[in-house]
Amino acid sequence: MSVAQPPFHRVAVIGLGLIGGSLASAIRKQGLAEVVVGFDARRDELSLGVELGVIDLAADSVEGAVAGCDLVVLAVPVRATRQVLSDIKPVLEEGVILSDVGSTKSSFVADIEAVFGELPSWVIPGHPIAGSEKSGIRAAQAELFANHKVILTPANNANQGGVARLKTLWEGTGATVLTMSAAYHDEVLAATSHLPHLIAFSLVDTLAGEDENMDIFRYAAGGFRDFTRIAASDPVMWHDIFLSNREAVLRGIDHFTEDLGRLRCAIANGDGAELLRVFSRAKAARDHFSKMLSGQAYVTTNIDNQVTFHMQPGGAVNGDIRVPGDKSMSHRSIMLGALAEGTTEVKGFLEGEDSLATLQAFRDMGVTIEGPEEGFVRIHGVGMNGLQAPRGQLYLGNSGTAMRLFAGLLAAQKFDSELSGDASLSKRPMGRVADPLRAMGAVIETADGGRPPLKIRGGHELTGIHYEMPVASAQVKSCLLLAGLYAEGVTSVTEPAPTRDHTERMLEGFGYHVHRDGATASVTGGGKLTACSIDVPADISSAAFFLVAASIAEGSDLTLRHVGMNPTRVGVINILKQMGANIEVMNESVIGGEPVADLRVRSAALRGIEIPEEQVPLAIDEFPVLFIAAVCAEGRTVLRGAEELRVKESDRIQVMADGLANLGVETTVTSDGIIIDGGQEIGSGTVESYGDHRISMSFAVASLRATGAIRINDCANVATSFPGFVELALKTGIRINAEGND
Repeated sequence: MSVAQPPFHRVAVIGLGLIGGSLASAIRKQGLAEVVVGFDARRDELSLGVELGVIDLAADSVEGAVAGCDLVVLAVPVRATRQVLSDIKPVLEEGVILSDVGSTKSSFVADIEAVFGELPSWVIPGHPIAGSEKSGIRAAQAELFANHKVILTPANNANQGGVARLKTLWEGTGATVLTMSAAYHDEVLAATSHLPHLIAFSLVDTLAGEDENMDIFRYAAGGFRDFTRIAASDPVMWHDIFLSNREAVLRGIDHFTEDLGRLRCAIANGDGAELLRVFSRAKAARDHFSKMLSGQAYVTTNIDNQVTFHMQPGGAVNGDIRVPGDKSMSHRSIMLGALAEGTTEVKGFLEGEDSLATLQAFRDMGVTIEGPEEGFVRIHGVGMNGLQAPRGQLYLGNSGTAMRLFAGLLAAQKFDSELSGDASLSKRPMGRVADPLRAMGAVIETADGGRPPLKIRGGHELTGIHYEMPVASAQVKSCLLLAGLYAEGVTSVTEPAPTRDHTERMLEGFGYHVHRDGATASVTGGGKLTACSIDVPADISSAAFFLVAASIAEGSDLTLRHVGMNPTRVGVINILKQMGANIEVMNESVIGGEPVADLRVRSAALRGIEIPEEQVPLAIDEFPVLFIAAVCAEGRTVLRGAEELRVKESDRIQVMADGLANLGVETTVTSDGIIIDGGQEIGSGTVESYGDHRISMSFAVASLRATGAIRINDCANVATSFPGFVELALKTGIRINAEGND
């Protein structure tokens, strides 16, 4: 890519090896600076740089190279950095940005502080995650950084304008730019780059010393060649890296040595279960490597992968489809299967990011889980007391359901744990589960305002309580019932209005009795869960978008297969039918204790209604798209008693009202609901979803009745609940185009 205005005037690249030469070449090719000056202590490399067109000018000295430059990039060996800094310090001009490309950042910062006495605001350390087996100026290639990551580690006092300019330059080379602290960078790279190189060097060295080394290398399989390829890297460079990042590398070696010792013991003892647990966990981590690298990597996937929906107006919705599996049941199937005795098999598992985060968290606590593969998961349960302490935080992405349910499960474990999530989840209130859990004896710390992360202290005995929920919430109810499995005595929860009862039904399916008396559900601690088979039906919350779409778009006739019809979840169907929707329920059956049915929905003239308050908890997740139905209905629709909508992934009442206003639709927002006068024209415009997947999909449905194009920003999180939404929407006739930067 090229930029209209170069972010820098004159750039000096000190060190013209593979990385420095490739950066200089990319800057020249993409027009990212007006002049590129190079310097290298190897005079032949410097001359080649000019001859090959890698640099514009060759400097006779390092001081001469940096004079008059507004960006200086050090691409010298790590252990040569301090001397180079001392040499250039007297000639650096005001307004310069100083960066580097080294693999260790804390050592670079230490060198800066040693030479300058502080870390100046104009120093912005960097590290491109790219390379090649070849080295030297002849190996330089302008495309080296395309589709690779570059990590910048600016300090808190860093010049933000300089950070932005440096980010623009790296993005101009085709790279994706991430930011993190220098210390965190070194920990992550020690585990994911430095340690693998060390192991590769060691393995090749060990095998080269064997008597049969010629046969070993002659008959080596592809896996050996692929893994040990990195042992061909520059020995001097890696010598410097390991000594510069010594402490982080030593911690990585210690962890690896400990784990390798466990594998040795498992093989020696014929412990197939331990081998399967490690191998399945490793395969899953590798399959989702960009997300499982670290909590930071998972977060940046959602932050940096900005997705925009471009909607064209009109269309009809037709076809025969099945939406993904129920997210609530997918979460709970993993949780209860992990705590059961025996092997649980799950069909129809939702392979969205939220559910996968729950699955990975249990792997991190020592549970062997095979899959998912086309919705099939096999969970080797460890029993009620078989979970192991995770090494780090349990990262739950965007899932409030997972965090609240995990809080209940982990409150009584013997080990400490910490639950974290993405930026959106980190704003959501967790006091509503932390407070009653504390009343049971749990020790839980939260961030300001009762928000994540949650730090749960292990080793505390729980005692059953009776809890009257002030607001109907299936997540709070489920959290306390799951904690009650471990508590002394009876734990009971009374809800002010019915909420989804998947936890109660699934506990019964795993053989754990739940006593239900009207609005109260209770469990007695000390029992056990027995493995079973689970068939997860299609998620009615996902089906809701298509139920509304087919209802409001003229000429629509759509069939939705195998939809979950749990009585605590069918509020959206009840409300739509009261509004005049033409929904036919067919082929009803009960599978695994959960009712399912096929739904046929055809376009109909909807009318506004006052939504019965008893239906509100039964349709709490579906209201954003029901607001779209209300706009398309004749007459007024009034929603009350829906305070819960304000503490979801976004304030769904206000965000929907703002989005509708951007499209020319007037609404009246109240403290606990909204009033919508139907029959208003939906115009064109831009809508902010604030990363809330249900907001994004609701406005996609609105396009069916719009008069012009609609742009919906920040839609990456649609994958958390509805993977494949765009493809399924296109298949049925919704005119959608998803544009991303990945």
